[in-house]
Amino acid sequence: MPFTYHELRNLWLDFFKSKGHTEIPSASVLPENDPTVLFTTAGMQPLIPYLMGQKHPAGTRLTDIQKCVRTNDIADVGDASHLTFFQMMGNWSLGDYFKKEMVAWSFEFLTQKLGFKKEQLAVTCFAGDADAPRDDETAGYWKEQGLRDDQIFFCGKEDNWWGPAGQTGPCGPDTEMFIDNGQPKCGPDCKPGCHCGKYTEIWNDVFMQYNKTADGKYELLAQKNVDTGMGLERTLCFLNGIQDVYSTEMFSDTIKQLESLSGKKYDDDLKAFRKIADHLRASVFILGDDRGLTPSNTDQGYILRRLIRIAIRNMKKLGIEASELPNLAKTVIDRYAPDYPELERNKNFILEELTKEEKLFSRTLTTGLKEMDKVMANLKDKTIDGQTAFHLYDTYGFPLEFTQEIATENGLTVDVDGFNKCFEAHQALSRAGSEQKFKCGLSDHSVETTNLHSATHLLHAALRKVLGDEVAQKGSNITPERLRFDFSFGRKMTPEEIKQVEDLVNEAINKKMPITCEEMPLDKAIESGATALFKDRYDAELVKVYTMGDFSKEVCGGPHAANTGDLGHFKIKKEESSSAGVRRIKAILEK
Repeated sequence: MPFTYHELRNLWLDFFKSKGHTEIPSASVLPENDPTVLFTTAGMQPLIPYLMGQKHPAGTRLTDIQKCVRTNDIADVGDASHLTFFQMMGNWSLGDYFKKEMVAWSFEFLTQKLGFKKEQLAVTCFAGDADAPRDDETAGYWKEQGLRDDQIFFCGKEDNWWGPAGQTGPCGPDTEMFIDNGQPKCGPDCKPGCHCGKYTEIWNDVFMQYNKTADGKYELLAQKNVDTGMGLERTLCFLNGIQDVYSTEMFSDTIKQLESLSGKKYDDDLKAFRKIADHLRASVFILGDDRGLTPSNTDQGYILRRLIRIAIRNMKKLGIEASELPNLAKTVIDRYAPDYPELERNKNFILEELTKEEKLFSRTLTTGLKEMDKVMANLKDKTIDGQTAFHLYDTYGFPLEFTQEIATENGLTVDVDGFNKCFEAHQALSRAGSEQKFKCGLSDHSVETTNLHSATHLLHAALRKVLGDEVAQKGSNITPERLRFDFSFGRKMTPEEIKQVEDLVNEAINKKMPITCEEMPLDKAIESGATALFKDRYDAELVKVYTMGDFSKEVCGGPHAANTGDLGHFKIKKEESSSAGVRRIKAILEK
């Protein structure tokens, strides 16, 4: 039987209220007193003080559906599953029940409420290591529910351990639940977590029973907690056999409205429809939050501005006037206000801010588009030369990709090589006197340190791609032999994440991308999408923005190599803790 959006919401909340839980409202998407993230990324995040021992006014058993925003997936939005905004169904025990009850309730909810058969389930438990023993207790409780040995798997910390959120604090093993679709195993090592498609993760129960101390020891907690999470959108898709989250009722009204406004069908341009639907929904929830946030050029406001402008650009791609943005937002508000009354409460603010941002961005685009029209009218052939493309970028803020897009629509091409040569020439001119204008502590301008400095930019970008946009540089030290890079992140990187970062950096190096430089005001640099760290160190009148293809764009004083291909092979030698909430990577370049 298909599930509707509200049926799933109510099913979750009613089930846990029947088990003595108090329903609490979703917390703000703007986290309080948590500098490690820009937005609330998980249901447990607002409850950390209570998981640490503070008393919650609603008691020791809680349940909710938490609004979440994850910015690390913005670049992936456009496929069938990635979302910027999503809802996390959760329940918590604050020193109350523990593993036995939670396993029993998990089994009951999956089988009696969601309708899965016992034979369809597969679960994982913590395999144990030097810090904590194998979690045979949880496995035993699953067996009490009737699961066979071949339905229970044991995995290490990278798969079945949560926390701590920082360097110290509550943490513990978890048990993850998967649905086995019945297809044959892809090989002898096939188990939950395999990417062959046999197993689909549906739920995760975390058992916080340890406290990690400053000296790395794991001590048993006096207050043992349970923290669970099930993604509402993902679960709704799975229950209804839908592969495309945008084909669910959660987006149906917006998709229909976009089809009506554009005269196109959803299948005509899936990415554009999806980007508008996702980014608009996320923007409405961020603007509609009671804590209040407006688009800006920094931090959370910059993410909001980025979401809105990507939505507008894709609306233009579909032939929809940007002025329709507030009307589209009304559809989102109407859909979700019954569950999130703050959207109706802040409706006027949402619409006003979207209108302001639309007008601001439209002015920028209008000016640039007029210049683009002049360029195309005066062309002697069907190619926009590199110098003209660079002028559009430098003066009007047109990314090269945007110029190419408009050119293609008009049967024209862009001289990309010429554009890059203009960048390189500008870079050479800009370097003159840069040591006097920009002082970032890089006094050694040898080839080795220059290459390593360029490598830190690639590393920073790769870390953000793998770990999320919440990663930010906290410090850097470069010698001719190695680089040391400190960045904000709340846990140890897994070996897989380290390998992925290495591979991304080396992929960027192997592409042999020109490293180009442009001078511009700081606010313009941020508006163009450049990462700007340690803003107080820069001259607000003029900064240098170094760009490495489409991989990295960052405000920096230099110096840098001329091409990523000059760097050699990148190798991470060590990943360790630097301080609370800050990780440190040491890396080298091999020839």
